[in-house]
Amino acid sequence: MTRVLSGAVLLVFAVAIVWFAPRLLFFAVAELLLVLGCWEFAGLARASGLRVAVVESSLAAALCCASVAGVIRLSGQLDVVLLAALVVIGVGALVTWNGGRDAVAAVSASMFPSIYLGLPIGAMVVVREGWGARGLFLLMLTVVVSDSAQYYSGRTFGRTPLAPSVSPKKTIEGAVGGFIFGAACLAVVGAWWLPGVAPVARALLGIVIVTMGIVGDLFESMLKRSAGVKDSSALIPGHGGILDRIDALLFAAPVYYIALKYL
Repeated sequence: MTRVLSGAVLLVFAVAIVWFAPRLLFFAVAELLLVLGCWEFAGLARASGLRVAVVESSLAAALCCASVAGVIRLSGQLDVVLLAALVVIGVGALVTWNGGRDAVAAVSASMFPSIYLGLPIGAMVVVREGWGARGLFLLMLTVVVSDSAQYYSGRTFGRTPLAPSVSPKKTIEGAVGGFIFGAACLAVVGAWWLPGVAPVARALLGIVIVTMGIVGDLFESMLKRSAGVKDSSALIPGHGGILDRIDALLFAAPVYYIALKYL
């Protein structure tokens, strides 16, 4: 019951924010999710024996998101943000290093949220700004439909593990169900919400989005398995953490954004 209730609240919140929030409120919510995701990633790093500069890492990721999104006059300044992050995080690591053998991994982990969280979340902000709430919600709907189809197809027909060392419960049969229903969702609903994209292109885009969603899901599962934890956090009752909810979007959103920009 807890999982169902929290899932319903999440759904209502997501629909309300995507469809009705003013631009700055939407950006503020995106940045909040990003910071929470950075905090969860730092927890995974600590569980893996790595030290992450949480404040500096979160600030760098938030500024990367703002730069990609073109908010607060940071548009086109992504290079400056990344260079500044490199210097600040690098100097901080140098000052706090205690002589262990984790320097390369710790610095890399501190920089990673800028790419893993800052860029994709910024891309989603841009998609909403450029193609409207419908354009962004189509991406989210495709991922949700694909995830649901993978789950139910896997439970019904699943026999062959997809990636047993990363996520033992995922099956090839479940993935096939996700491809069929996810691609169909984008192709059909996109006729109204992305009318400028040809039907064949929408179907192909749907296949690519589902593929990236599965990769994003497996990638986060790899991080959790490496850290020896089941969920990225216990922030959302019955659903784990923020990263557990947006893992597929983090890989699907950049591809979706690039496709819309150049299609």
